[in-house]
Amino acid sequence: MPPLTPTGTPLVLIHGHPFDHTMWTPQIEAFSPARRVVAPDLRGYGRTPATPAVTRFADFAADIEALLDELEVETFVLAGLSMGGQIAMDCYGRFGERVQGLVLADTFPAADTPEAARTRNETADRLLREGMRGYADEVLKRMVAPYADPQVKAHVHRMMTDTAPRSAAAALRARAQRPDYTDLLTKVTVPALVVVGADDTYTPVSDAEAMHAALPDSMLRVIEGAAHLPNLERPEEFNEMLGEFLVRV
Repeated sequence: MPPLTPTGTPLVLIHGHPFDHTMWTPQIEAFSPARRVVAPDLRGYGRTPATPAVTRFADFAADIEALLDELEVETFVLAGLSMGGQIAMDCYGRFGERVQGLVLADTFPAADTPEAARTRNETADRLLREGMRGYADEVLKRMVAPYADPQVKAHVHRMMTDTAPRSAAAALRARAQRPDYTDLLTKVTVPALVVVGADDTYTPVSDAEAMHAALPDSMLRVIEGAAHLPNLERPEEFNEMLGEFLVRV
């Protein structure tokens, strides 16, 4: 049989910190036969060049818009996880007229408190001094659940240690300065899907419930047996939920 021609609405996937586009491998494999899937490496991550000392979320959003223009992707479903979800919110605020559906996974809209911003900047300083390995060793048990598949743990740890400390530090400083997207969520005019791992301690289920309540037209899905990266920890469940949403959109 000839290969399928992608006909569905394009799907744009924005990865979290400190990862790269391979975070979305199960989704790229599942959905690319039927639709165009765009999963870029954010500036400073994966195969993209190193970043300046400070990155802004506006820079990430502008990069994504420029890439979609270059690829001639006019309208699409936009999905982001963790920091990627916050960047997706920024994208919606800047070129939301191109977004046909919004997927927010294991993320939250509020700006950092002064204490949280200070912690992010201190962590950025640490990464520049010490590199990524010690940090990756410490946070792995929260990124994925302790009971996660060892291959998933290894993949997540590898993405973190492969990230340039300068780029990770720049993104942390950007997160410390990001705006509050809470009001933006109340103005979203397209269908939305909010997904969260049941055992996520970074962005707990209560954060997802609050986003679901703020969005005018949203579905909330909690994935059991997963922490902060349910798309990797429970890919079949995540893909089923995302697939249902894409059919609806």
